[in-house]
Amino acid sequence: MKSNSQHGYQINDFIERNLGRVSDMKKATAYSLLKKLHEKGLVEATTEQEGNRPSRQVYSITPTGEEKFYKLLRQSLVHVDDYLPRGDIGLCFIDQLPTEEVIGYLKKKLEAVEKLLFTYENIPKHVEHAIGVNLTIEHRIALFRCDRDWLLETIDKLSAKNTAPRITFTDNV
Repeated sequence: MKSNSQHGYQINDFIERNLGRVSDMKKATAYSLLKKLHEKGLVEATTEQEGNRPSRQVYSITPTGEEKFYKLLRQSLVHVDDYLPRGDIGLCFIDQLPTEEVIGYLKKKLEAVEKLLFTYENIPKHVEHAIGVNLTIEHRIALFRCDRDWLLETIDKLSAKNTAPRITFTDNV
C-alpha cells in the first residue's frame, strides 16, 4: 500500500480487507487521519480527474512520512501493552455474588469467546505477501484460546468449590 499512490476509496478498501479484524477504524476516521497526515507533511494529496467523473484526492506517502512509518512500525513490534481487560474489574468483586450466579456469567462469557474464536479461526488466509495480516489473526486466535482455556479452568474451580461440603464450626463451651 505505501508504495503506490491511492485515492481514499482504495485506502478504505485496503483497511476493510486487511485491517478490519484488527482495527476499529471507520471510513470517516480514515479520511480524517489522511487530512491530518497531509497537514503534517507525511502524505501528499493531489486532485485527480478522470473524464466526466468527479475529482478525487490521491494520496502518496512522502519521504518524511515513510521515515515516520518505519519508526512507528519498529516501535509497534517491540511494544507490550499492559492492558486490563474490561471484565477483570468484575473478577475483583465476584465474592459479592453467589458462586452459581458467577459461574452462569462466566459460562455466558465463555460462549461469547468461543463464538469469536470460531469466527477468527474461519477467516480465510490472506495472500502470501500479506503475512502480517495472517500473523495478526493468528495472534487474536491465540488470545481467544487463552481466554477460553482460562474460563474453562476457572468455571471448573468454582464449580468444585461450590460442591465441596461446607464445614461449620460451633462453639463447644
